[in-house]
Amino acid sequence: MTIHDTHPFADPDPDPARRLRGRLGGTVTLWTAGSGTDRAGLTLTSVLIVLGEPARLLGLVDPDSALADTVGETGRAVVHLLAWADRDLAEGFAGTAPAPGGVFRQAAFADTDWGPRLGHATTWAGVRVESTAEVGWSRLLTCVFDHIEVGEETDPLLHRRGRFTRLGV
Repeated sequence: MTIHDTHPFADPDPDPARRLRGRLGGTVTLWTAGSGTDRAGLTLTSVLIVLGEPARLLGLVDPDSALADTVGETGRAVVHLLAWADRDLAEGFAGTAPAPGGVFRQAAFADTDWGPRLGHATTWAGVRVESTAEVGWSRLLTCVFDHIEVGEETDPLLHRRGRFTRLGV
């Protein structure tokens, strides 16, 4: 075994745009869609709310994800703001941690007109897709809000530079 003084997975030619994006950071959202056995979900931080009449929510999703397929079929989604306590759930939906029995068994979800809603989420929105476009390596979902619930924000889950973090930490 050899011990190196550098990170073994460090990119020898880092992408500056990717590095800049990592420094922007953001609140972790969970997007879910579908019903029954045809449910899908994905964590996203590449989101933006655009005010206007109507207000819109923009999200960049992996075009090869099950969520992109399900949202494409249903035209609707539920968008949740996650809390620090949800970090294991976020990892499961991101596909970076195991989810025995499937990701939707890791917490209680209730069916809504827009898809499965995380039972304990205090802030969430039901959206419908207005348009999609391929942008870079992502699919841009432009959504219109049908329903918004804004609850207490006690300890939001943030993502910055590839790691989960908390406010003030």
